[in-house]
Amino acid sequence: MNVSLLGRYAVFVGCAACTLLSLFWLEELWPLTLVSAALTALGIVDMRQPRQAIRRNYPVVGNIRYLVESIRPEIRQYLLEGDSEQLPFSRAQRSLVYARSKNQNADKPFGTLLDVYNSGYEFMGHAIKPAPVRDPEEFRVTIGGPQCTQPYSASIFNISAMSFGSLSANAIRALNKGARLGAFAHDTGEGSISTYHREHGGDLIWELGSGYFGCRDSEGNFDPARFAQQASSPQVKMIEVKLSQGAKPGHGGILPKHKITAEIAATRGIPTDRDCVSPASHSSFSTPLELLAFLARLRELSGGKPVGFKLCIGHPWEFMAIAKAMLKSGIYPDFVVVDGKEGGTGAAPLEFTNHIGLPLREGLLFVHNTLVGIGLRQHIKIGASGKIVSAFDIASVLATGADWANSARGFMFAIGCIQSQSCHTNRCPTGVATQDPLRQRALVVPDKAERVYNYHRNTLHALAEMLAAAGLSSPAQLGAHHLARRVSGTEIKLLSQLHTFLEPGSLLSGTAPGDLYPALWEMAQAESFEPLAQATSAESAPSWEALANVGAQTETEPVTS
Repeated sequence: MNVSLLGRYAVFVGCAACTLLSLFWLEELWPLTLVSAALTALGIVDMRQPRQAIRRNYPVVGNIRYLVESIRPEIRQYLLEGDSEQLPFSRAQRSLVYARSKNQNADKPFGTLLDVYNSGYEFMGHAIKPAPVRDPEEFRVTIGGPQCTQPYSASIFNISAMSFGSLSANAIRALNKGARLGAFAHDTGEGSISTYHREHGGDLIWELGSGYFGCRDSEGNFDPARFAQQASSPQVKMIEVKLSQGAKPGHGGILPKHKITAEIAATRGIPTDRDCVSPASHSSFSTPLELLAFLARLRELSGGKPVGFKLCIGHPWEFMAIAKAMLKSGIYPDFVVVDGKEGGTGAAPLEFTNHIGLPLREGLLFVHNTLVGIGLRQHIKIGASGKIVSAFDIASVLATGADWANSARGFMFAIGCIQSQSCHTNRCPTGVATQDPLRQRALVVPDKAERVYNYHRNTLHALAEMLAAAGLSSPAQLGAHHLARRVSGTEIKLLSQLHTFLEPGSLLSGTAPGDLYPALWEMAQAESFEPLAQATSAESAPSWEALANVGAQTETEPVTS
């Protein structure tokens, strides 16, 4: 027992003894006195503090544990992390973005680092006679259905939703200037349109969350007059209503109060003395029919601009209910953005990030199939977001049913993010996700804007080369039969064989294959997001198996434009 006690307190006792000796016998070694005295004082504080047991039992040396723990992410990232470890983005993924944003050569020598015989490995088939490489500036999609009078020609690769408040003013400036240089769109996130979004005039997709920031009254409800004023700006190209977000579906947006400046509060119309937590649901509608009526109202107030909504698929019958409401009301959104649960966020409860919401691929396929099954896919465009950083990532979602792709963290890497995962602390080391004026000063807008432009251009150029290698001249030609996945050590299947693709109108005619889609269609109702009671018994409950990698009943290709 005495030996144990001596071991635990040895450093503290040694520091105290060294302090006394240096005071009385070694006065010329005053630097040693200062150091030992400081460590002795630290040991006394350690033994008296009530919060950390290790420091009480191991004064002085116990602090090493907390010091090492505090720099563990950096040690792992810079010294121990493998190139292919995804935490959440691998070093290889980040290096690709950094190289492309700096116009550096992103080519790799000596072959792939991926195990091509591992289950889950994906690749694109190539043609014996490749097609000419097209100009990636031509890779655009027109968004706007029959009820839209101001359609928007969008790039197939755009900046996903990130709010001013979550990101710094300089980060917003750099992203928007880069978007203007490259003629692609910048989603505002739900934090409203700030002066920094307007500074460089890049195209904006204005996202409306349940807090209605930028168009809310004093009670936090939607204010049509304020919305119309903001939406009339020529810079605002589309309106996106956020129903849910992939990283925290079913949970309102979170902006910690230590990141809320007076400027952010004025932009959003919120107080500064508390966390800004958006309601989990919208106050302007509560049923599928009311949602579509709200979209129609926004389209009218904006002067006919494209209006749609973003969601992460949760209860699948709820999107089916929206689809039934489209048919019943005759009101169609101009677009739907599908967010996967793998999407990122500045702050979210761990359980929501890890265990709520459907991954992007399955959610995207479900939305695409539902719109095809009701015969409206040709009127409604689909965007996809969730861990998209490379040309192959874009190709994979286009082949599964998307018309365009959005990236948030990819563009964050382009402006300097190093994945320190300190977005919620206001201490972002690169000035990207902080409101600290000194920290964000490190982000030089002209330089980072050029990197945003370069990353977008070089990524689409890589996509153009991939399409040419596959014998294709346009992203619209890309289908599920062009991509393949290894499903075992001895078997490879095309995505068209792995997934079910519905025939146009098959949900209406009752000819949709399998059990999932017909069962969910029976559960859904236009008047409510709740499922019909008679269709939710344990015996008739649908299985998600049809959205997993199982043999498909049909190989109809995604409808793209």
